Amino acid sequence: MQRLLERVRDGDASVESALEALRGLPYENLGFARVDHHRALRTGVPEVIFCPGKTPSQIVAIAERLAVSGSRVMATRVSSEDARELLDRFPEAVHHEAARIVVVPSSESTNEANRTRLAGTVLVVSAGTSDIPVAEEAAVVAEELGSRVDRLYDVGVAGLHRLLDQQERLFAASAIVVVAGMEGALASVVGGLVRRPVVAVPTSVGYGASFHGLAALLAMLNSCAAGVAVMNIDNGFGGGYFAHMVNAAGPADG
Repeated sequence: MQRLLERVRDGDASVESALEALRGLPYENLGFARVDHHRALRTGVPEVIFCPGKTPSQIVAIAERLAVSGSRVMATRVSSEDARELLDRFPEAVHHEAARIVVVPSSESTNEANRTRLAGTVLVVSAGTSDIPVAEEAAVVAEELGSRVDRLYDVGVAGLHRLLDQQERLFAASAIVVVAGMEGALASVVGGLVRRPVVAVPTSVGYGASFHGLAALLAMLNSCAAGVAVMNIDNGFGGGYFAHMVNAAGPADG
């Protein structure tokens, strides 16, 4: 909205073209979806497409309408078919395969080097290699929203020395996302080491008695470490989003 008004002010856009761009506010009804073009103005972040349950053609149609408004488009939990359809329609899109995310750069600027990054850092920590898909979802989301992201993977409590060797990275972060399955103990360990907010994301990784992530979820909810907030099972998107919000509130003070 601000960019559009500035373009009108500077004579780079006509009043008529600005009115056309605003036609979809506050939302645009596609029949199968009501695209919330007003969300970026309310929250600072455009609507994100959650792909499961949607057909590839529906996903592409929503992405097209978001792209027309100048938004950077993010589609999460994409299948291989979803990704192919989006990349066919948007050749400039980037497919983050491990994170299961496709990003279509904003039409305003496709140059990654020109994007503003926050001063602080979001550190994404995974207990095991099997937790990386959820960890990568958190990392890519935080990056796309504008945070600097550091990754620290496979440092679970079964080999705690791997984590303790990296304490300086823990201490330097503005917010930490801890992704863990099995018994979910890593979030409590990290929460007991740092002064920063810890966002715990349980994963569905584990044997039968982990109950598809329920054991890790309950362990994180019952953490004895203060300052640990818990997301839903496998919700890397929510973890990365919340950590970015914490980071955006101000840089680390040392």
